[in-house]
Amino acid sequence: MNVLITGSNGFVGRHLSKCLINSSYDVVDAGRTQPKTKNNFLLLDLDSNFDITSELASIDVVVHCAARVHVMDDNAKDPLVEYRRINKDATLTLAQQAAKAGVKRFVFLSTIKVNGEYTNEGNPFTPQVSSPPLDPYGLSKYEAEQGLIVIAKETGMEVVIIRPPLVYGPGVKANFAAMMNLVSKGLPLPMGSINNSRSLVYIGNLTDLIVTCLSHPKAANQVFLVSDDQDVSTSDLLRLMAKAMNKPCRLLPIPEKWLRSLTTLIGKPGIGERLCGSLQVDISQTKTCLGWQPPYTLGDALNRTVNKAP
Repeated sequence: MNVLITGSNGFVGRHLSKCLINSSYDVVDAGRTQPKTKNNFLLLDLDSNFDITSELASIDVVVHCAARVHVMDDNAKDPLVEYRRINKDATLTLAQQAAKAGVKRFVFLSTIKVNGEYTNEGNPFTPQVSSPPLDPYGLSKYEAEQGLIVIAKETGMEVVIIRPPLVYGPGVKANFAAMMNLVSKGLPLPMGSINNSRSLVYIGNLTDLIVTCLSHPKAANQVFLVSDDQDVSTSDLLRLMAKAMNKPCRLLPIPEKWLRSLTTLIGKPGIGERLCGSLQVDISQTKTCLGWQPPYTLGDALNRTVNKAP
């Protein structure tokens, strides 16, 4: 099977490419800049008037990982315009070219932000979306999903949509990496009394689901949520990180309300929400439809992450 991966230089794309190559798939990586170590590479700048229809003629499945990623403090004059240009417009252009070239299946890496930012305890997200998201990044992905569904109906190209929550693994950056760095230093952290529930997904679990969706007949034209299938509080996540690192875990039992107030006081209320809020994902439909289970447990995944295991 010939698979083209967009955004192959990114965190998910890089891991997926390695996984597929190790599994004897014929992989074409695509991105804005060509790494020196990759030969079978297609230059693709989504922020341009690209046309790769001819290059897609030999491709069976496109896995679209490239995106304008979410950032907490977006400095763009109109973030929604910027997100839409890459995440919606370029995605639909690529899908139309893929359908024209005869690509059988288009796997779209979306985001759980399509469902929303937070959940109430015991009410996890499901594939159904009650209303369009307010977040510009999430809205651009939602609109891309809606457009892909139309293209699938009009062209017969199969579309698979996957919505992951926070993805972590060896080489992860941003907030997860910052959290690991704090734990590794053994510093006292004011997060000992956070009793939220968060769904995360290890990169190995996500790539395993993507590989399943490349050819599974029941994946066609479906939306799948994905996680490690083991929710965790921020406090317990820090404890598990410390255990994986063989470091002492020093968590101060600061009340959650105080922590939220502190982050608001320093002008970072979003950090408080992410530390204390819940976001749960129900993956029962994914498991039932595909007969799929996450191959890595949360504990194993964290060990692999902190020790940078492949």
